[in-house]
Amino acid sequence: MPSPQIGFLLPTRERIMEGRPEASGLMDLAVEAEKLGYDSVWVGDSLTARPRHEPLTLLAGVAARTARVTLGTAVLLPALRNPVLLAHQVATLDQVSEGRLVLGVGIAADVRNVRAEFASAGVPFEKRVGRLMEGLRLCRALWSGKPVTWESLWTLKDATIAPTPFRSGGPPIWIGGNAPAAVERVGRSFDGWFPISPDAALFASRWSEIKRVARDAGRDPAALTGAMYLTLSIDERKEKADSRLDAFLERYYSQPASVMRAGQAHYAGPIDGLAPWLKGYAEAGVSHFVLRFAGDTERQFRLLPQVRAVLGWEASERRTSGSITN
Repeated sequence: MPSPQIGFLLPTRERIMEGRPEASGLMDLAVEAEKLGYDSVWVGDSLTARPRHEPLTLLAGVAARTARVTLGTAVLLPALRNPVLLAHQVATLDQVSEGRLVLGVGIAADVRNVRAEFASAGVPFEKRVGRLMEGLRLCRALWSGKPVTWESLWTLKDATIAPTPFRSGGPPIWIGGNAPAAVERVGRSFDGWFPISPDAALFASRWSEIKRVARDAGRDPAALTGAMYLTLSIDERKEKADSRLDAFLERYYSQPASVMRAGQAHYAGPIDGLAPWLKGYAEAGVSHFVLRFAGDTERQFRLLPQVRAVLGWEASERRTSGSITN
């Protein structure tokens, strides 16, 4: 079995919070991540809840400066966007990256500042799941290159976009979520599962259910990708690692660290302890890890060679493919 892939989340939100909005430094990190052997580079998304660089625009810059790494959104909120415009942007980005794009998407957490974010974009928060599902189906239809007639939340008549994506059918789409409805959505409609919160045992249980749903829907479960978004604080002194993780979570989310730790997968401690923790997820079915580093990003993300050595995992140049279905 091939070694799991390891990705790096660019610290876009952190740089804004630090008063360092220059994109050049972020793109330098992406270039270095590729040289270090990361398999992928990712960018988060938010308008007003947690302001940061617009992900598709930033990834276009990263695409122009890299050649091998997969590029992804972790995660994009499609419900905030007009799907015709989104289809055009994503198709162009997939062309710029020559087929290296993965679209990680989410429905958005039900918290006060995210609800305010949806209101600021003129999008009803309660309608976000339906908008996401229909909007992505419309994107896929437009990515086919065939004229699209559509009458529902959006109206099109014999519409086409150009260019279509580099890859036929467009980039793979992974979605997060842990509720039973999310499991059904992944198994029936998406190319990968990309949660943030379950532990390894829960991931294994949900992943088994997703594959069952996929089989029942006439899809090939082996074609789906199991991914995880993990937050790490690596330090040989566990107390220091814990302190840095807590400070990072409280500043980033403006909530108590204990609340955020309860809802997100995280690790704080030395590399030797990280190895069995990650291997537990790999044994549960994770084949692509996306790592966010809690503070001191430049030092921690350069530890990848040591992390791979302890794990015994080799770097990979595999690319992912797939589609969302109706």
